Amino acid sequence: MNSMANNQVWDLVELPKGAKVIGCKWVFKTKRGSLGNIERYKARLVAKRFTQQEGIDYHDTFSPISKKDLFWIIMALVAHFDMELHQMDVKTAFLNGDLEEEVYMKQPEWFITNGNDHIVCKLKKSIYGLKQAFRQWYLKFHDVISSFGFIENVMDQCEVRRFLLQQFDMKDMGEASYVIGIKIERERSQRILGLSQETYINKVLERFRMKDCSPGIAPIVKVGSLMYAQVNTRPDISYAVGMLGRYQSNRAGGAISWKSAKQTLVATSTTEAKFVSCFEATSHAIWLRSFISGLQVVDLISKPLRIYCDNSTIVFLAKNNKSGSHSKHIDIKYLSIREHVKSNKVAIEHISTGLMIADPLTKGLPPKAYKEQVEHMGLNSIF
Repeated sequence: MNSMANNQVWDLVELPKGAKVIGCKWVFKTKRGSLGNIERYKARLVAKRFTQQEGIDYHDTFSPISKKDLFWIIMALVAHFDMELHQMDVKTAFLNGDLEEEVYMKQPEWFITNGNDHIVCKLKKSIYGLKQAFRQWYLKFHDVISSFGFIENVMDQCEVRRFLLQQFDMKDMGEASYVIGIKIERERSQRILGLSQETYINKVLERFRMKDCSPGIAPIVKVGSLMYAQVNTRPDISYAVGMLGRYQSNRAGGAISWKSAKQTLVATSTTEAKFVSCFEATSHAIWLRSFISGLQVVDLISKPLRIYCDNSTIVFLAKNNKSGSHSKHIDIKYLSIREHVKSNKVAIEHISTGLMIADPLTKGLPPKAYKEQVEHMGLNSIF
């Protein structure tokens, strides 16, 4: 409630005639550290947004969310250039967002003003739970950080830290060690930055009572065992097993972007399927390149980005403006790969199937081959 008062979240007023009031409730949460230890207990007042009506007490709700790939890129640059990595946390962040609509809320339980049960809270800030809360906080932070000159991504870190502390009630957490559930460990002398989700994985195992299970060498072994039961006597688990087999992947320590998903396109040939995959990889690589260049941390990336493919036909089609019986039916949008190759943005190169380190993302491998490919990815135990 101190945060509510400090941020002047609401005014106590009489409910206007015809106005609608929404409810609220207290949500209690245990805050844990990177090792799963209890750091503190939190109480958060949350609005019951399911009672909100579009056009009355909210309009726009969209707010951008950063991609995980961008987080990996930043971590990779920090490790490579031995940069400082600082972490800060805005206390009760949403309470800083200014509301644009008139929203009336019931007084919170246990904090009702004596003798004023009929009084309601006229919200001035976007408290947790409101449909527009994410958007209003984003707009507030965007305005504040833009006023400080954050147009380009180059700024003195200490100066930024001081500025943010002046604008928001923040906790300076020092060198980053635990961000969005990911533990960060550094060996700066070797320019190594390790990322781990051990605490999260242990929590999942504990949730499903598998804390004492015996790990397999390759994840596909477990899925294969389930598949045998599914085919013979357990049709009810067919969907779950299919999803496991489709999406299981192994995260790489050195990788900054990965994906393993079933194509929505019904390909009529292996050539078409692999050409579509090559197109997706090329498009994503060019986007990553643009983002890294925009950071202005590294010099302009002048060399073509290398895309590896184990199909010689795809490499030929990407480099030559020709079509045949295996490619004439491919949608024209996928042929844009040729333009990227011609402009030296990417280079499609052939690689033998045995050296394709992305195989663990898409298929089951023998334990030995699986272990070798994972090591080539850069996946290792943290220090």
